[in-house]
Formats: sequence, structure tokens, C-alpha cells
Amino acid sequence: MIRKSLPALLTLLAATPLAWAQDVDLSVEGLEGALQDNVDVYLSSIPVEEYSTNLRFQARVERNIIEALLALGYYHPKFDFSVAEDDSELIVKVTPGPVVIIQEVDVQITGEAKNDPDFAALINKSGLKSGDALNHSAYDALKSGIRNLALQKGYFEGDFKLSRLEVAPDLNQAFIRLHYDSGIRYHFGDSTITGSQIDQERVESLSPYKSGDPYLVSQVGEYNQNLSNTDWFSSVFVEPDLSQLGEGRELPMKVSLSPQARNQLETGIGYSTDVGVRGSLKWKKPWVNSRGHSFDSSFSLSAPEQTITAGYRIPLEDVLNEYYRIQYGLKNVDNRDTKSLESNLSLERHWLLDNGWHRTLYVRYLLENYEQGIQDDTAQFLLPGISFTRSRIRGGSMPMWGDRQSLTIEYGDPSALSETRVTRLIGGMTWIRGVGRNHRGIFRIDGGANFAEDFSKLSPSLRFFAGGDNNLRGYGYESISPTDESGALTGAKYMATSSLEYQYRVYGNWWGAVFYDVGDAFNDEIDLKRGTGVGVRWASPVGPIRLDFAWGLDANPGDEFKIHFTLGPEL
Repeated sequence: MIRKSLPALLTLLAATPLAWAQDVDLSVEGLEGALQDNVDVYLSSIPVEEYSTNLRFQARVERNIIEALLALGYYHPKFDFSVAEDDSELIVKVTPGPVVIIQEVDVQITGEAKNDPDFAALINKSGLKSGDALNHSAYDALKSGIRNLALQKGYFEGDFKLSRLEVAPDLNQAFIRLHYDSGIRYHFGDSTITGSQIDQERVESLSPYKSGDPYLVSQVGEYNQNLSNTDWFSSVFVEPDLSQLGEGRELPMKVSLSPQARNQLETGIGYSTDVGVRGSLKWKKPWVNSRGHSFDSSFSLSAPEQTITAGYRIPLEDVLNEYYRIQYGLKNVDNRDTKSLESNLSLERHWLLDNGWHRTLYVRYLLENYEQGIQDDTAQFLLPGISFTRSRIRGGSMPMWGDRQSLTIEYGDPSALSETRVTRLIGGMTWIRGVGRNHRGIFRIDGGANFAEDFSKLSPSLRFFAGGDNNLRGYGYESISPTDESGALTGAKYMATSSLEYQYRVYGNWWGAVFYDVGDAFNDEIDLKRGTGVGVRWASPVGPIRLDFAWGLDANPGDEFKIHFTLGPEL
């Protein structure tokens, strides 16, 4: 018989290649709930290929389990290791023993934060109470939470005078002592702005705080965001000048900016079955002068429609939320029975309201030379109006929750450059709701109405047509409206469409869809047209792509089936 000393045996074990252990499972018994979950987390740091039944691996498993149990206040675990007869499984039976109980919680805040309600709320939410089981993570969370809250609220010179977690394992008792002296709370001081091409008062007007206000890091972040949202700057950085700590209560702020490129060009190309291939070119000047005025223009080209627009924006005192906009647009349409050259000039006043609504008060001058069926004419309208829109989204390009509402009211009068008296109402609502990760529903309803003394004097852009990719699938683009005696489309006084769609995630970013659309564009009596079908959705890196196979249930014979393809957001 060969005898080996214990050191020699350990040396032999240490030299044993772990690769010899193959297909070994590890089972832990005797734990449940949070204890089992924490042990699983700690053991997951050991690669499966290193599992073994040898003594060295057993010691490693025991160390990890001890650390996991200590974190939750169990200081006296016991272990019983056993190995399956075929060496295929290592079984660990764990008796956690009694838990350590918190005997005393001594948390003191001194300095100017002593009466700060946010610190009191943080301590109350920590879950550390006498008589409760010790949880090291709760202690660490409270300690770091106090330090972080102090920095967020401007107690920059705060420090722990005492931070100790004392554990008496033999007594199963713990004592928590956290004494934090916050010092003074700093306030916002004057701002030094560098690198800005915009007038200083414009930049300062975007600040959510004033000199002398108590410091809040959230307001620093808001100021950063506000400056970024103007699109005036390519880089934005707002920070306190911490080199001035101890030089007074007010802490100077540094605002470092870099101008945005004065000219920006963007090109794009897309496709939809409504208009075919569409190309676009956009030219934008994010800032025209030191007052922050901006200019944008776009050119869009497709077979049935060509559009040119140009807009000039003048921000008001509330730079982000209130502004004037002057816009001109020229649009040429040659689609089915409509030929139109439309010119629009508008003056708009915009408000972004606190409740999320975007309100626009405007007046626009419309001049349109057109052929609609057998009608050939030129019309002008001066249309004052008001519109309200709101979009809310939670998620990415295909959100699991979102909605959009819009309402526009316009009025024209023959005594003020309009061909006929007309009141126009246009509105729409879309809801997106998801259930779990794999189910989405979309409901959409849109409508419009023209209340005109002489409908025949309305130009095509003021009339309604239905059908196409986005409002009544299974029918051609703007193919639904009343007709004249020649059978040509005339456009309608009224329009109402609705859509209900269900989507299911098939794999990854790929979804299947089924839908049902209904609606009509009509003058006197509605004659609902129905469409239904199936589709494929892909949440691509450039936005949702939709491919639909639709059947117009009330379409003309031989024209019942349509394929619809679109690229763009659902709201």
C-alpha cells in the first residue's frame, strides 16, 4: 500500500487536469426562493466544462455557495457532498442555518440635508429595519443611494463620517451604522457660454433654472436636452465648475457648445405601390442667423406626384415650444382622372402644449389649376384654420404601445378670396396596443367632411379620395370616389375609413398580420367598401417594412386583388 501525506495529495489533486471531468452535472438541494436564486447566480460563474467530482471542485462550489448565502445573511451553512455511483453528478445538500437578524439601524444625516425630505424617503424605502433579516445588498444600496442623491442635489462636499456593517455571527446579530454629513447644498451660479453662434439670451432662455436656484442634476440634464433639441449645435455639454467648490454657495456653470453645420443635405429613395418609386432631396439650414431662425426645403419626385416645399421658422421667446413658420409648397399631380398644379402659401403660429398636443393656427392661400374628370378650371381659396395633433409612442420602430390623434378645421369665404363658402373638417385616430412580446393590435379611423355652398367649385386637393396602402387596402390608390357622367372620378364631399389589424411575431423582428379595412369616399349616401388580407411586417434598421396581399371584397370584377408595399412608420 502506498501512503501519501495530505500536502502531497493536495498537490496531486491540483495537478489533475480538469479536462478529465466529462459530462458531470451539479445539483444543489435544500434551498428555495431567494436563497436558491442567489446561489444559482454565484454558481453560474463556473463554466460547465470545468464541472468535476474531485475535492478541489467541491471546495470551489462550497466557497461560491457560502458567498451567496452570506450576502443574504446566512452565516452558518452546512454542506453534505455526494457523488453518483457513475461519477456523472455531484450532489450538494445545503442546510443554510439561522439567518442573521438586524439588531440596530443607526442612519444619521447631518448638515443641510438633515431636513431634506428626499433623504428621509430614501431611508424609508431602503427596507433596513430592526428585526428584519440582514441583506448585504440592501445595505450597499442605501449607502450608494445616499451618496448619489447628495451629488444629484448639489451636496458636493458630503461624506460618510461612519459607514459600518457589524455582524456578530455567534449571536446572529447585525448592526448598521451610517452617519453622513452632507455639508452645504450648492446653488446654480452664473453660466459661462462658449462656442455659441446664437445670441446668449437665446441660449440662456432654454435653461430650466435661474442663478440662485438650488442645484439639481436633473435640470442640468434638461438644459443639455433643450440645447440639443434646437438643432443649432453639433455638440452640447453643460456642467458645474467643480473647481470653484468652497468659494461660495453659488457654483458657476459651464456651457460648452459647437455650431451645427450651416447647410445639411439629405437624399432618399423609397417605394410604395401607391406612387411607385419616390426620390427625395432635402436641404436644411439649422440656423440662419444669431436669433436662431432656420430654413428647410425638400423636393420629392414620383410618377404621379412631384412636390417642392420651403419653410422658414422663427422661434419665439419659448424657443422650443412656440414659433412662427412661413411655408410655400408647389405640387403637381397626374393620377387617374386628376391633373392638378397646386400652389400653397401659409403663415403658421405653433404651440407645443404641456399635455403633448401640438396646436397650429394658420392661414393659407391656395391657387390650383386643375382638370378633374370633365371639369377644367382654376380656383383660389384663402383658408384660415386650426389644427391639433398628438403622438405618443413607447418602444422602437414598431412600438407595443402608441397612439396618434389629429383634427383640422378650415374655413373659406367668397368675400375673402375663396371660390365658395366652405368649412372643412379632417380628423383621424390610430391606436397601437401590444400584449406580451408577440401580439400587437392596430386600430385606425379617419374621416373628413366638406360643407360647401357649391361643391363643384372646390379644387381636387380639397376633395376626398379613398383607397390605397394606408386607408383602404384591396383598392387602387385614390380610386374610390363618386364619378361624373363620363365615369371619371370627381372627388367626394365626405370620407370615412377604418382599419383593424392583428400582428403576431413569427421570429425575431418578423411579424405576420391579418387585417380588415372598410370605408368610402361619398357625396350623399355612404356605400361601404370592404378589404381584407394578410401581410408580412419587418422591423428593419431603417423602419417598418410592410407587404400586404389584399382582396377588395367590393372591387370591380377582375380588380379584386392588390399587393401593397410600404416603408415607413405606422403612426
